[in-house]
Amino acid sequence: MEKSVTQETSVPVIGQRFRGFLPVVVDVETAGFNAQTDALLEIACIPIVYDAQGQFVPGPAFHAHINPFEGANLDRRSLDFIGIDPFNPMRMAMAEDERTALRRIFKSVNDVRKQQHCTHAVLVGHNAHFDLGFVQAAIARTSTKNQNPFHSFSVMDTVTLSAVMFGQTVLAKACIQAGIEFDGKEAHSALYDTQKTAELFCYILNKLSPYLLDSLVAAS
Repeated sequence: MEKSVTQETSVPVIGQRFRGFLPVVVDVETAGFNAQTDALLEIACIPIVYDAQGQFVPGPAFHAHINPFEGANLDRRSLDFIGIDPFNPMRMAMAEDERTALRRIFKSVNDVRKQQHCTHAVLVGHNAHFDLGFVQAAIARTSTKNQNPFHSFSVMDTVTLSAVMFGQTVLAKACIQAGIEFDGKEAHSALYDTQKTAELFCYILNKLSPYLLDSLVAAS
């Protein structure tokens, strides 16, 4: 009996760590800065989980290319900066409201959330409120509020964490300080930026966790 209990509890769940919140690293690529008017073109999400040693690690990645919604503004300077042609058929993009876009990603995040015994997901991002704003605008357009796993306003921002840890606020520079490879040619791909932000977030959490645990023990 003792052996089975040990096997079941050998890998802790994130629900035990962040008040029932599942950290999910999110990055979006957009055709501008206004979440209400500018197109959402790409989204990637990576939940953060524990490994068998109790270290924070990136979980599975969920990713979609998205077609501009009807009437969306497409700012040419933004498109040139991120290097996306919204109408290139090679993108294999889909509409925001198709089951294989937001709904598929939300379902995948919710599956991990339940596995980790979490009540909500909390968005983690580099300038997180920018990403949250575009996600919330897309939710409003697609009537996916009931599937939305994310807390409506709480976020975890790697800009703040990086500034405290490294004195850096730029993602690439913070990654370099953490010893994480960063290829500038791959930047501004939602999936690549999400992967690097997730690695950075886990690095910071794993460095800070022993100090936070020691503080909690000292205060108890």
